Amino acid sequence: QLQLVESGGGLVQPGGSLRLSCAVPGITLGYYTVGWFRQAPGKEREGVACMRSRLGSTYYRDSVKGRFTISRDNANNTVYLQMDALEVEDTGVYVCAAARGEIKICADKRMYRDWGQGTQVTVST
Repeated sequence: QLQLVESGGGLVQPGGSLRLSCAVPGITLGYYTVGWFRQAPGKEREGVACMRSRLGSTYYRDSVKGRFTISRDNANNTVYLQMDALEVEDTGVYVCAAARGEIKICADKRMYRDWGQGTQVTVST
């Protein structure tokens, strides 16, 4: 079972930025698809962005396109989620997940077995 550790959450005003990190030690990150998901109170966990293995193709949900950027540092086994122009609706617990191989539908939470504990993002005035 993989260990995934998120960091970087916090409280930010609308329009602000945060960068989340997901460290996945002990693997060759390039062989894995990694996804960022979020869950707001009373809502289902939803896929926000993901990066597939090998060539690193990406997916973003429509509501974050142009504002969020997923990237990875293979040398440090870390995946990042840069979040800009944050909106109140972005509030939630952000969790990263990883699965070996190139996952075509990488925003589907059912594709992942290994998950981190999550980091809270609160966008509020």
